[in-house]
Amino acid sequence: GTETRFRTNGGAAPGGGRKGGKGGAGLGENGGRAAGKTVEEIYQKKTQLEHILLRPDSYVGSTERQTAEHWVFDDSVGRMVKRKLDYAPALYKIFDEILVNAADNLVRCPAQDTIRVTVDTARGCITVWNNGSGLPVQEHKEHKCFVPELVFGQLLTSDNYDDSERKVTGGRNGYGAKLTNIFSSRFIVETADSRAGKHYTQEWEANMTKTNKPVIRPIPKDMEDFTQVTFYPDFKRFSMTALEEDIALLMRRRAYDVAAATHGRCKVVLDGTPLSVSSFEDYVGLFLEPDSFRVCQNVNDRWEVAIGLTDGSGFQQVSFVNSINTSRGGTHVTYVSDQVLNAVMEKMSKGKGGGLAVKHQHVKGYLWVFVNCLIENPAFDSQTKETLTSKRERFGSTCVLSDEVLGAVLESGLIETLQAWSTAMGKNELMQHLNRSDCGMMKRLFGIPKLEDANKAGTKDSSECTLILTEGDSAKALAVAGLSIVGRDRYGVFPLRGKLRNVRELTEKQMKDNKEIEALMKIMALDASKEYRDTKGLRYGSIMIMTDQDHDGSHIKGLLINLVHHWWPSLLRLGFLKEFITPIVKVWKDGRKDGERQGERSFYTLNEYEQWKESASRSGWKTKYYKGLGTSTMKEAKEYFR
Repeated sequence: GTETRFRTNGGAAPGGGRKGGKGGAGLGENGGRAAGKTVEEIYQKKTQLEHILLRPDSYVGSTERQTAEHWVFDDSVGRMVKRKLDYAPALYKIFDEILVNAADNLVRCPAQDTIRVTVDTARGCITVWNNGSGLPVQEHKEHKCFVPELVFGQLLTSDNYDDSERKVTGGRNGYGAKLTNIFSSRFIVETADSRAGKHYTQEWEANMTKTNKPVIRPIPKDMEDFTQVTFYPDFKRFSMTALEEDIALLMRRRAYDVAAATHGRCKVVLDGTPLSVSSFEDYVGLFLEPDSFRVCQNVNDRWEVAIGLTDGSGFQQVSFVNSINTSRGGTHVTYVSDQVLNAVMEKMSKGKGGGLAVKHQHVKGYLWVFVNCLIENPAFDSQTKETLTSKRERFGSTCVLSDEVLGAVLESGLIETLQAWSTAMGKNELMQHLNRSDCGMMKRLFGIPKLEDANKAGTKDSSECTLILTEGDSAKALAVAGLSIVGRDRYGVFPLRGKLRNVRELTEKQMKDNKEIEALMKIMALDASKEYRDTKGLRYGSIMIMTDQDHDGSHIKGLLINLVHHWWPSLLRLGFLKEFITPIVKVWKDGRKDGERQGERSFYTLNEYEQWKESASRSGWKTKYYKGLGTSTMKEAKEYFR
């Protein structure tokens, strides 16, 4: 295989050197050699198979367990439900490589009509079987082995390398099933080739490092052409000991995906039971409520599309490219959803009141788009193929939604829902969702990470307390250093995670679920239904905004002012909001002693600094620009507070 050279951790990086190091290679005084390690231990060469096992993320995704929400089929209700699953993405990927191979064969052999998937949790193995013409059972003259061994047991072998051919299969890079083989303790291929009259079986073991000789027999007269792959995942590589139920649910869901993606031309049998999905429309029905809106269109022989509606909680999509589940969507989903968005926005712009307060992203939050398509020589963001990145002009086909489909969406009630949403942006409609008055005047708060609460917050002296809101954790560290000067009795600190949302554009659900605003209201004990004449009843009498003195910092201040002005305008008249300003530029002259500064002067706006430059002699002055709060030292932080 291709050999990859790399360094293990230990020595200095090439060209970096160590402090005081010399030498043309820049590796430091001892050539970058780690103490106690030989050159052979530091510099290693791996085969490609070893590299795949050592660095699996680049090939099959993470082998670490993760928890994520996925749609899975629930037998008890007979439809798809969303569940939190604990699984290793890499194990899901190696299963998918085999399943997509079976679906790809339908493109090569239109006579194929069945795919069987067996997920055997008891034995810890997965089997995928498909009929139809498969790989030829004959010896490859160049590589001196049978074709099935070449394709399943040797890296970088594929029939998809000729990019001049316009193929609509899932394979592309020559890894595919070999990755499944590499991450399995046992991998067995069985195929029947009626053209050659041969039945072929071969097994690999120990992560494809042990190749057993193929067993070739004459094909029985009543045996049809087929290909079957059975593999036993090497569970220890996925931090598992067995085939767990969560990953099994995800694998079984993929059987439903393939039943839909093959346009009903191929019957899919899961664990011995034929699936009831015989069309893309059947599949869409597994996700949507029986009486909910949906419109489906078989646009052409390469595109099937369905549009449904969500409850406004956010855009959802289910999509396939050449039977591959593009779980993160991509250019094909954007292509379809943009047509719907443009139609809705055009309709709303012509209605009474113009476009209201609704934007594209608001409309998109109500859409559920299903896409099943065949794309020529598709390009993905990575080997895991979660996102299609092919440009639209390279799809090899077009998908123009009909007037009937777009008209059905416009008459679905979506327009009225968006108008109601716009009305719900009003304060009276949202108060009940935002009101956190049940927090009351609690002396101590729990469950709010990173809050440095003032000692007297929530007491009879709370109106004298100030909450310092900082721009991120680094600014919080600066503020906490300042507390050593002003004390913790009347000052608290809470870091904001990035910029607040513009509350005037949030839906009811978005406002209700916004953790940043919820935390802030809980810390302050703000009541969304109350008009404040004073700050009694609040845990803090004022908020002090401490952000960088740049455009982003000003934006954050504006969004905080916007929040208070939208919900509690009376507080603005009470001096409720304050800002903590820090210098943008400092100038000084060196004193006689080392580190001593003479005539130090701080400027809080660039305009102020530029005026000083024009009026003063710059000779001997030193300048320091403060790009953000992180530029200030802890010593300076204490000076600011002092």
